[in-house]
Amino acid sequence: MEILYCDDDIVVCVKPQRVLSTDEPGGVPELVRAALGDPKADVRTVHRLDRVVGGLMVLARSAVAASELSRQIRENTFEKEYTAVVHGTPEYDVGKLYDLLIRDKARKMTMVASCEGKGVQPAVLNYRVLGKKKGMSLVRIRLETGRTHQIRVQFASRGMPLVGERKYSTREDDCEIALWSCRLAFDHPKTGKRVEFTLDPPAAYPWDCF
Repeated sequence: MEILYCDDDIVVCVKPQRVLSTDEPGGVPELVRAALGDPKADVRTVHRLDRVVGGLMVLARSAVAASELSRQIRENTFEKEYTAVVHGTPEYDVGKLYDLLIRDKARKMTMVASCEGKGVQPAVLNYRVLGKKKGMSLVRIRLETGRTHQIRVQFASRGMPLVGERKYSTREDDCEIALWSCRLAFDHPKTGKRVEFTLDPPAAYPWDCF
């Protein structure tokens, strides 16, 4: 587990793909404790990445820090940005996607709903196309909401599944899903100072096409 920053209140790490964000055997908190050399360290997940998604994560090192970061997430002052590679090209180079999503817990899938109802939640993201090549588009995404599988479903429902997507696409790409947590910005839970962390995606397909 690569640690990018650590103090008494937070730890910022690089979550590997195919690792769970939650505090269970093999999950990110356990790996962070191992990297810190303290199996009993207080490390708390405050936001999640899908198991197949990699990139930046911040974890709290106390109940107070976790509460403050969670407040920022609820109030939408905690900024989360992603880089993705999608099949196809969005209609506009800069835009906003809005959908109503509902979670099918039995199938462990998220779906677009046609109208409001029980369990239906709004999902909003902003995107900007950074490049186009070989029938794919490199996209920078900023979430306004944080629904499960939100980015994956919103693009797939428009005929632009993420490269490497297996749950919401019938394509058989020979790579990991091309979705990477590339930027986090938030107020430090103790000092209140605005902090920002950025991280480029790995130099592997399909990222290396751009």
